[in-house]
Amino acid sequence: MKENIMPAIRLTLVCLVFFCGIYTLLVLGLAQLTPGKGGGQTINEKGKKYYVNVGQKFTDDRYFWSRPSAVDYNAAGAAGSNKGPSNPDYLKTVQQRIDTFLVHNPGIQKADIPSDLVTASGSGLDPHISVQAARIQVKRIAVIRGIDESRLQQLLKQSIEKPLLGLLGTERINVLKLNIALDQLK
Repeated sequence: MKENIMPAIRLTLVCLVFFCGIYTLLVLGLAQLTPGKGGGQTINEKGKKYYVNVGQKFTDDRYFWSRPSAVDYNAAGAAGSNKGPSNPDYLKTVQQRIDTFLVHNPGIQKADIPSDLVTASGSGLDPHISVQAARIQVKRIAVIRGIDESRLQQLLKQSIEKPLLGLLGTERINVLKLNIALDQLK
């Protein structure tokens, strides 16, 4: 046992120096290379500061709706619902979201609703929706705002974010940026 104590103490000290010092400084240095320098990307709109990388709540019919959040978009408590797809409470919540969406988007069939409009993400703070989730909302917004659907489709096309390095992930749209651009349409 005595022959194991000194190597264990040395390993503990090396790990302390590495993970509390070197690794922390490495991550901090890499963060400085990102947009927002590790503090998150922000947009100032009409005197208010919004974080682009954190989901925002949009439920007004004049806007593209966000992905639902299990934590009501509270970034201090990011979490999913942790309920499985066979949980009765979860299924009831999803059905309520489907029913609400259908009421606000007449003419849409239940089978056509993309899952990201009725299910929360793992973090509960996803700022993006799929391109399909944005397209299915175009008719509602066009009618309410009196904007030609083709203009909204063009706006969607301009708002699509491609997969990282063209490989990782799928095409998506940041709802906050899209709704800001929507407000700027004349």
